[in-house]
Amino acid sequence: MRIRKVVINGDDFGLSPSVNQAVIQAHEQGILTSTSLMVSGKAWAEAVALAKTHPNLGVGLHLVLVCGQSVLPPEQIPHLVDRQGNFPDDPVKAGLNYQLNPAARAELKQEIRAQLEKFQQTGLSLSHVDGHLHLHTHPIILGILKDLAAEFGIKIIRLPSEELRFTLTIDRSNLPIKIIHSQIFRQLRRYGERLLHSQGIMTLDKVYGLLATGKMSEGYLQQLIPQIQANVIEIYSHPDCSEETNPTGPLELQALLSPSIRDRLQDCGFELVNFHQLAQRPTNT
Repeated sequence: MRIRKVVINGDDFGLSPSVNQAVIQAHEQGILTSTSLMVSGKAWAEAVALAKTHPNLGVGLHLVLVCGQSVLPPEQIPHLVDRQGNFPDDPVKAGLNYQLNPAARAELKQEIRAQLEKFQQTGLSLSHVDGHLHLHTHPIILGILKDLAAEFGIKIIRLPSEELRFTLTIDRSNLPIKIIHSQIFRQLRRYGERLLHSQGIMTLDKVYGLLATGKMSEGYLQQLIPQIQANVIEIYSHPDCSEETNPTGPLELQALLSPSIRDRLQDCGFELVNFHQLAQRPTNT
């Protein structure tokens, strides 16, 4: 049987104590191999401390440029955030601002650098970069990350890529939104691959989670995994121990703790790895 690689990532590490608890539990007791740290999250310091006691947990940067707070003070980036340092909650509005406003683009470079520097100052080794609501795939933002990659040791960047037909055989809810998201991120992926691969930055064959956000349950994964044909993949979700902060978080945590999901991955030839391990091995990506 061919040996295939899968990274199981938990997003939003540092957002809250309940997310931190879920990530560590899923790593210690389940299949989670990787997580993405929000350096502007309210519980980011606790997350860093936990990561340092779990050396096999790969930790990347979850870049926050929408629906969250900045690292830089608001007076330094007034075209990006409000007076409390909050980014817009609307990713379309934020994306258009970054695309069309020269002042915002200049400030964007400063904020992205500041988040990378804050991660660097933790002493953790950066395993990869992704972004809140995938806004990091915006061409302007991706270009900035490409320019900063050598300085900050960015070796892998997440580019969402999954087959719409797989999702629809499992769950056809929110069909128009899934179709729109699939089309948008397919185009962003094509642009991103050309940009990143030209600089030697890796992307994975497929990344699963976008079209089933909040629904990466045990039942969903049981049906998804046997359909996957790619050999080097990421499956990500948003585990949380608290239903108050994330109604679907405990459901996704349960999936990561499920022995049947571990068995399903093994039966399909997948080896659990983190991004550090992938970066050390040559791939076709």
